[in-house]
Amino acid sequence: MSRTAHADRMHLPTLMAVLAAGLASIAAAQAQPRDDTRPADSFLQREREIDQRLRAERDRVAPVDARFDWQWGGSVDYYIFHFDDGIQRSRRYQQPGLNIWSRATIDDGAHELFARMKLDYRHFHRGDEYTRRQDWVGPNFDRAWYQIDLHRALRWGAGAPRARIRIGRQQVSFGTGYALDLPLDAVVLDAAWQDVRTLVLIGNTIASTPNVDRSPAVDSHMNRRFYGVQLAYEGWEKHVPFVYGLWQQDHTDERPQDYDQEYDYDTQYWGAGVRGSLAANLDYWAEAVVQTGRSFGDGDWARRDSVRAWGWDVGVEYRIPVPLRPRVSAEYMFGSGDGDRLESPTSAVGGNRRDRRDTGFVGFGYRDTGIAAAPVVSNLHVWRAGASFMPLERVELLRELELGTTWFLYHKHHDRAAISDFTAQQFAGFVGWEMDYFVNWRISSDLAWTLRWGVFFPGDAYQDRDSRQFIFSGLTWSF
Repeated sequence: MSRTAHADRMHLPTLMAVLAAGLASIAAAQAQPRDDTRPADSFLQREREIDQRLRAERDRVAPVDARFDWQWGGSVDYYIFHFDDGIQRSRRYQQPGLNIWSRATIDDGAHELFARMKLDYRHFHRGDEYTRRQDWVGPNFDRAWYQIDLHRALRWGAGAPRARIRIGRQQVSFGTGYALDLPLDAVVLDAAWQDVRTLVLIGNTIASTPNVDRSPAVDSHMNRRFYGVQLAYEGWEKHVPFVYGLWQQDHTDERPQDYDQEYDYDTQYWGAGVRGSLAANLDYWAEAVVQTGRSFGDGDWARRDSVRAWGWDVGVEYRIPVPLRPRVSAEYMFGSGDGDRLESPTSAVGGNRRDRRDTGFVGFGYRDTGIAAAPVVSNLHVWRAGASFMPLERVELLRELELGTTWFLYHKHHDRAAISDFTAQQFAGFVGWEMDYFVNWRISSDLAWTLRWGVFFPGDAYQDRDSRQFIFSGLTWSF
């Protein structure tokens, strides 16, 4: 629930003071790549799962495409986590958070400013921490941008192109988000003429974003520039095909300087796909990506390897038109691997060796790969199947209570090569399978609760075959 400026003028100075708080970031401590004081890739993947969930909730409360003269609001959330990461059987931590946002529009939406500040507090139980037991993250702006609608600002006629330019910190996604789905400090042109929509990107990663390269000298920060162009055809009623080219340049500095290893990873992504509807209530998506570029292999500082990798993703979701609103979905994800990457599928240290060809897929997108295993889709096949329904939709208080389950199956592309979980040390292809269960309850328009429990059953790729569990629960109140 938001408050307008006309109804809450007295709170405006306080709000602006809060929003004017400076950016702050906490640098992660340096550690050895296989030490239990360093968060695993799966932990970072789970953090992205929580971020995606919270981002959806924040966007629901403060929809980015809404048009108001002045609006503000916020939310308070509290999450509790308990999990086994394959290094320590039980880790527990809590994460309360505060988010405050504000939006102003001028000239009937021709000009728009949006800012959202977030502040999180992370508290591990004693002995469960990776680096610090407790730490503040923020306050910082996870979104802060200005947008101009050229069609409205310049009073273009009905047949003129539609174009918007957004400048600042924003979420950027190409295609279905398989190769790129990141918050960036960027300039994005979104233009449409006739039935063709064009997206042009110039951007840079946020310094506090964890690096896809988990090598000790560069894993705690990332500095990469992105340039891209995407074309989508929107002339068909039920299908939207798209193609894109995306360039990524690595400017991440080493901390500390490593004279025996170079880390620059400069790549390009050439993607094509389609999303749409096959029939009533039956949605689908498909995307294929070819990755090219140059990288440094393990122990290299003078010569660069040639990157030739690929990946794809295809999925369907069917909303069954019967009471209780059941949904079923299926998805297949793939990211190529390199048989020479015996220690890491994404890092320079422990990465490609012996030859000068690197076929390991390293993307900057996001997919849900389960919360207990939570692998990165590199050197990996992932099959996913899910179902959910609203069992008590006739009870007013519980009508937005959703129950569901998602199951995953994992298999390596190259049996002897590494995946993102470095505890999978056996030269075997079967990684394992996972079952997740979840509860989502929209208690009221301002209050939401979620619970998710996942169990991963390791396969032949692991020496330790004991199951791993991950459970989290969170409450979000919006105001």
